[in-house]
Amino acid sequence: MHSRRELLEKAGKGFGALALTHLLENQASANVAPRAKNVIFLFMHGGVSHVDTFDPKPALSKYNGQPLPGSFGQGLITSRIDFRKALMRGSPWEFHRHGKSGLEISALFPHISAHADDIAVIRSCHGDAFDHAPAIYLRTSGSQFPGRPCLGSWAAYGLGTENQNLPAFVVMSDGAMKSGAGAYAAGFLPAVYQGTVFRGGSKSPVLHLASPEGVSPEAQRETLDLISRMNKRHYAEREDDTNLDARINSYELAFRMQAEAPDAVDISKESPATQRIYGIGEELTEDFGRKCLLARRLVERGVRFVQLYHGTNLGDDWDGAHDDLLGSHARMAKKSDKPIAGLLQDLKARGLLDSTLVVWSSEFGRTPLAEGKNGRDHHPYGFSMWMAGAGIKGGRALGATDEFGLRAVEQPKNVHDMHATILRLTGVDHLKLTYRYQSRDMRLTDVHGENEFTNWLLG
Repeated sequence: MHSRRELLEKAGKGFGALALTHLLENQASANVAPRAKNVIFLFMHGGVSHVDTFDPKPALSKYNGQPLPGSFGQGLITSRIDFRKALMRGSPWEFHRHGKSGLEISALFPHISAHADDIAVIRSCHGDAFDHAPAIYLRTSGSQFPGRPCLGSWAAYGLGTENQNLPAFVVMSDGAMKSGAGAYAAGFLPAVYQGTVFRGGSKSPVLHLASPEGVSPEAQRETLDLISRMNKRHYAEREDDTNLDARINSYELAFRMQAEAPDAVDISKESPATQRIYGIGEELTEDFGRKCLLARRLVERGVRFVQLYHGTNLGDDWDGAHDDLLGSHARMAKKSDKPIAGLLQDLKARGLLDSTLVVWSSEFGRTPLAEGKNGRDHHPYGFSMWMAGAGIKGGRALGATDEFGLRAVEQPKNVHDMHATILRLTGVDHLKLTYRYQSRDMRLTDVHGENEFTNWLLG
């Protein structure tokens, strides 16, 4: 004799139990009002300098070329520079006040600056991962080590998708990532929650959407039904293999996508004016502009979580700041500034920004001190990110680093606080979104993330 919960777990490979859990959690967490139906996460891969973008530091310019005073650098380490001996470097870009709010943003982002009143900057991010891969894992999954589910997978697990013909979690990048695919992996969650990769900058983001010539929909359906019956017999003896389960489900999703995805990924249907605001048709902004426009089209159709990685082409990324801060940041900003501003403008014009959370972040910042003649090193001890949409009150900055941008000193926020906040804005209590693994109820924020900052964001 099975209980109702056990029966649901047996039926639909646990999806019935997931739905029941969601209903029970809704009853227990009625105070978590969802603000965001969808999330677009813009990840600047390689490490963006906070003191050159969203965290103005006049003291750096004032004391440019001088060593840090006293004990400012005590306890801080990098693999390339000595904080006790390196010299301070002021930003080569001016900061200006923008919008009615007067939010200060670097001249690197003239297009994003036009949306200053829509974005809320968090200037007190911090972490303890100095190298790229551990830092990317930390920002995306809450752990420096691979193997844990990423934020997008948790969102797909907890919220699902509003469109059964498209994936719940889509990933786009422009090359191989320093962390590998683990940054958008499902970890110990069922593999069906893995991010689905789209070739975002391509004119054909999803390959093989059309049926082979001469194969009718009826014939394809009969073939898939036969494969499904055979797979299910095979799976019956291997129910713990979530990779096999995900592969079986992928056949059905691929078949359903043939009906919906061609229209979703066809940006040629957008007006020339819309394409222009994303920078499509311009050499530098064409690739990321297509990704950002496709992200809008996907959330418009119910895709829950879209992750865009910018700067993953080796030799053409934000990490070029090691020895060419001026060149790398100027180039990468030009590639991303107009597409991101276009995304904000387009979402707002279509009434989608109120229900879409846009997040901009990097794995860490850059040292306020000089590395070599024209560089800055990795810096996890204090850096910036921003959020917009989902009812967020923009034109403000939360927290602060010290006068030189070394450490987060006011209202410091770690990655767990960020994850808890993003989940809260989607209506999910991070303490209650759990998955049983190794005899423990696991969650995205593990035992952390109590200091979420949703109330501040919403004003």
